[in-house]
Amino acid sequence: MKPKIVLDTNVLVSALRSRNGASFQVLSRVGHGEFNIVLSVPLVMEYEDVAKRMSRSIGLRHDEIDAIIDYMCHVGELRGIFFLWRPFLKDPLDDMVLEAAFEGDCDYIITHNIRDFEGIEKFGLRALRPGAFLRRLEEKK
Repeated sequence: MKPKIVLDTNVLVSALRSRNGASFQVLSRVGHGEFNIVLSVPLVMEYEDVAKRMSRSIGLRHDEIDAIIDYMCHVGELRGIFFLWRPFLKDPLDDMVLEAAFEGDCDYIITHNIRDFEGIEKFGLRALRPGAFLRRLEEKK
């Protein structure tokens, strides 16, 4: 069975900034059948807001960012959030990621900030860095 994941915004931004590294490798594998990605409207709006605010430093135009996010929406599982646990985590934006992961019955939240997601195990979730997630994918092959 393919794992289900939610990408934290920091992983998306890291992937957009550089083609080197695990974040880019995870993003480039979205939609290729190795795993399923789960999204929510608030999370997509967060991706768009942060990426477009950083577009100059990322080196992408707004229409290029739109195309990447549109692709993610096309291949991902969009979930509606009909409950809120806020505040559960320290950062309300991290709560938004947690809510999407729980609603989507995900296995992992992929993030660079593992500490920000302490306690999510009670929801049956694990936070992994992009490199650790890629190693898990390779182990399952």
